[in-house]
Amino acid sequence: MSYPPPASRSTNALAVVSLVFGIAAWCVFPFIGAIVAVVCGHLARGEIRRAPPGSIEGDGMAVAGLVLGYAQLVLSGLFIIVAIGFIFLGFSLHFWH
Repeated sequence: MSYPPPASRSTNALAVVSLVFGIAAWCVFPFIGAIVAVVCGHLARGEIRRAPPGSIEGDGMAVAGLVLGYAQLVLSGLFIIVAIGFIFLGFSLHFWH
């Protein structure tokens, strides 16, 4: 009695890219890595949803890349706001003294 070969499941490449750039956003490329992670994460989740059920893996990696990317974008935005605030505070203190 022969059994059918198991169905092959592949991992979505964009999900892997999203996770890698999400990690890189915290180590090497703070802003650019976060943008790449978010874009690739959304594209990967769309591809996984449109594929036949169970044929493509990687949704967890895509979500992790999205979380890491969005968190980095939020922190980058806060950093920019604080930096601009310090610049304006420095100018205003210099003006008054």
